[in-house]
Amino acid sequence: MAQTLSPFFRSPWTDLTGGLVSHQLFGRCANMEMDMMDCLEEYGLDRGMRKCKDLIEEFKECHTLTLQFKRFYAIRAERERQIAEGKLKGECRYVTPKVDSY
Repeated sequence: MAQTLSPFFRSPWTDLTGGLVSHQLFGRCANMEMDMMDCLEEYGLDRGMRKCKDLIEEFKECHTLTLQFKRFYAIRAERERQIAEGKLKGECRYVTPKVDSY
């Protein structure tokens, strides 16, 4: 992860183009990215990788959505298993949950 946070070679060009690969324009992960970068700035890159591990992992999850996709695939696999066993039949097979079922 350190190689993605700090460039190998620093120059004025990397400072100018560094903002192009940030999430500040997209909005969804902007606050998490700022919290992570503030923490890394406070402790430095080497020490910050240990101290800010939770913030880095939260930002990675917001960026990649791996847990969300794993949850989606687990739900889909369970539904397919229930269809194969015959528990879900006919119109009940692909019924979506009600809107207020949080």
